[in-house]
Amino acid sequence: MSVRQLLSWLGVDGARDAQESTPLRELIETLDRLDPARARYLARFAYLLGRVAHADREVSPEETRAMEALVVREGGLTADQATVVIGLAKTSNMFFGGTADYQVALEFGDAATYDEKMSLGRCLFAVASSDRQISMAEEAEIHRILNQLRILPEDLTKLRVEHGRYLPGRSRGV
Repeated sequence: MSVRQLLSWLGVDGARDAQESTPLRELIETLDRLDPARARYLARFAYLLGRVAHADREVSPEETRAMEALVVREGGLTADQATVVIGLAKTSNMFFGGTADYQVALEFGDAATYDEKMSLGRCLFAVASSDRQISMAEEAEIHRILNQLRILPEDLTKLRVEHGRYLPGRSRGV
């Protein structure tokens, strides 16, 4: 969906007075001015975060807040921009999951450095643990994504250890 189509769908397209300025229009125009490669990176990054959050078929408010904070931190977006990006990512994940999941991970992996992939891995665990508990479905989805990104097994183990207290089967007091 192009930005113009999104504007039309949201009812803020050219049908209104061109001089009218709304916060949503300004926000979308700001996102539209991002470097295309950076915008694709952020879209894929956000989509993969949403993939983990939706792994257990429910995206909690804690997960949404965590994803928004990560997109602000990792993507240099404003809080308002992050809200829109994460909202679109969550919706896209619900509508296009499955075959798009693999394609998005493949495209992210092709464009990202190994360090960026590891950063994403930390962010995936952060989203999953945002409610102080990583479900089996979330952990399995993280493993799928990191395997698709060709993260080395020893690096995956390091990421798991960093979030070990939240993994399935672990006592919260450990």
